[in-house]
Amino acid sequence: MKPLFVLLAMFGLLAGGTYILHGSPNYVFAGNGAMAAMLLFTGVAHFAFTKGMMQMLPDFLPAKKAWILATGVLELLAAVGLLLPAFRWHTGWLLMAFFVLILPGNIIAAQRHLNYQTGTLDGPGPRYLWFRIPLQLFFIAWTWYFALALPL
Repeated sequence: MKPLFVLLAMFGLLAGGTYILHGSPNYVFAGNGAMAAMLLFTGVAHFAFTKGMMQMLPDFLPAKKAWILATGVLELLAAVGLLLPAFRWHTGWLLMAFFVLILPGNIIAAQRHLNYQTGTLDGPGPRYLWFRIPLQLFFIAWTWYFALALPL
């Protein structure tokens, strides 16, 4: 839920800020800047909550810590890529694929009742997926719209 709040709050701030500064909101900047802020937020979480996030990965996957740290770096790089028009299109496509690929980790976390921040098994469980799956689709649609569909 926190990433959604970061995304929407930053969108409002950036759209409002560009309106105040330029007389009209820059939705491309606001949309990509908001997603970049969200990715910075979630990317840093990979380093802060590494142990808990490692438990989100399938049991058969080796080097879980390396996967979590690598995906954290990937999110930080995607944040930068969205802010650079020359890289935005490619970043958008890669980010949409990334959002699809991480969904199984969220499903595993829900099945295990994982609280990734504490690494304990007292999380919300499968009911969390009623929020998370639509949220993941929302992130994909957001990325497509702001990074790919709107003109630079």
